[in-house]
Amino acid sequence: MARTGWDLAERRPTRQIHVGDVAVGGGAPVTVQSMTTSKTADAEATLAQIYALAAAGCDLVRCTCNEEAAAEGLARIVPRSPVPIIADIHFHHEMALAALEAGVKGLRLNPGNLRKEVEIKQVAAEARDRGVPIRIGVNAGSLHPDLFKRFGGATAEALVESARMELEYFAEVGFDDGKISVKASSVPRMIDAYRLASETFDHPLHLGVTEAGPPPAGLLKGTAGIATLLSEGIGDTIRYSLTADPVEEAKAGRQLLEALGLRERRDLDLIACPSCGRAEIDVIAVAQAAQKALEGRNLPIQVAVMGCVVNGPGEARSADLGIAAGRHRGHLFIKGKIVRVVPEDEMVDALVNEAEQLVVQGAEARLAAADAGAEAAAEADRLALLDDKGADANASETRVELIRKKFGAD
Repeated sequence: MARTGWDLAERRPTRQIHVGDVAVGGGAPVTVQSMTTSKTADAEATLAQIYALAAAGCDLVRCTCNEEAAAEGLARIVPRSPVPIIADIHFHHEMALAALEAGVKGLRLNPGNLRKEVEIKQVAAEARDRGVPIRIGVNAGSLHPDLFKRFGGATAEALVESARMELEYFAEVGFDDGKISVKASSVPRMIDAYRLASETFDHPLHLGVTEAGPPPAGLLKGTAGIATLLSEGIGDTIRYSLTADPVEEAKAGRQLLEALGLRERRDLDLIACPSCGRAEIDVIAVAQAAQKALEGRNLPIQVAVMGCVVNGPGEARSADLGIAAGRHRGHLFIKGKIVRVVPEDEMVDALVNEAEQLVVQGAEARLAAADAGAEAAAEADRLALLDDKGADANASETRVELIRKKFGAD
């Protein structure tokens, strides 16, 4: 494809899939992904990391599902996550089925680890029925031994052949809602594999240099591979695989896309929860009002709008500023610490006022200026809401019971 001046090559046409409400491929904006490092069974810790990733610019988040407790954790995480959750599956197809029961919006299967045809087809059929896409995650370090022997190593051709074989299994059960990755820790091999994949498939491609290592070397490797391919019009979603806090992965991905002109630069970064059974306000309406009131003010901060005072401040504690609603009041928080409680109809105005002061004075000064008694008032609201709606307003435990029954039946 010809280039014009300093423009990147035209994006390679691909079919489009949807991971939850996030479009991937088919001309959609290139998305940023990362993966949590917490134990998925620890839903609260994992949700806090997910919110931090979303605040850093992550569009999709992957969580490991390697045991029953992790699947149960996913059932509690999915309804409260601000972004679609993808379950990472390794050796056991039962984990994929449990993750689907938990409500995940996507799966990642490694053909080198999950090898039995009948199990792969079973997972694909279940994903088909639920409308859940699957990423075929081929990895040079875990290539199927037969392919390694046949091609004389983890060559680009071997990686692409692994993906092709998996697609054939999917096709036999009428599933075609997939995306593909052909990762390697060698940058040249990774580039060759993705170039070949782009000529072979019309499925969206997920780019990444696997096991890139810690920064700065890991950032350099990841950028060398991902940026090269994006400049050639190859790639629909990306992940930096760093030996570091996953937030650094999300930041790097977002910054790279902005530098290449593939995503718009942003000043204000507003994130919001997806709402749930405990929300007492129209989260979407409040988030839109906050966005409208704050944008254009040149405030380089992360702002969270949360529908629940029970979990909101804790989940979004990585945001610079946020507000959570409950009992007809708004709990204004800075870095997860409650600084003010305001009437519900004053939430957006209070948020804007605090945002402007925060940028001028800094977080420490604004925390020092917190209203006396704000935390006590917020705690009273939180306890009252728990008493009113219970500890499981999202009915997550119903999904957990279904997961347990599946394992108990085996």
